[in-house]
Amino acid sequence: MTHDLVPIDELDTLTLTGLEVFAHHGVFDFERADGQTFLLDLAVWLDTAPAAEGDDLAQTLHYGELAVEVSEAAASEPVDLIETLAERIATLVLAHPVARQVRVTVHKPDAPIPVPFADVSITIVRPRGRLRTANAEEAR
Repeated sequence: MTHDLVPIDELDTLTLTGLEVFAHHGVFDFERADGQTFLLDLAVWLDTAPAAEGDDLAQTLHYGELAVEVSEAAASEPVDLIETLAERIATLVLAHPVARQVRVTVHKPDAPIPVPFADVSITIVRPRGRLRTANAEEAR
């Protein structure tokens, strides 16, 4: 069975939570100059049955490599909006053929908000074929 034949609601989910990245995203000049910590959470829908059946890492998504790829992409070229960063990450994840859908949450716990707060974040969900940004190579 190929990965694309399994309905989304029957797929498995790989999660990567609390990936910490220091980057220079933000609207304000001081955010770009000083940088800050961003926390990333990912959920990737995929069919892990072929990997499990053959105990074959090549048939699934290598979460260690994914963490490095996402971290590098998040720390690269600064953007104004965490929404833009989330799209960049979604594009990167969906460049993996086994990934069918991704949920990306970008947390900006040190955002320049003038009142006390615990966190601010954006969460997007992107199925394969619904990407709005440039191709995956640009996301890397």
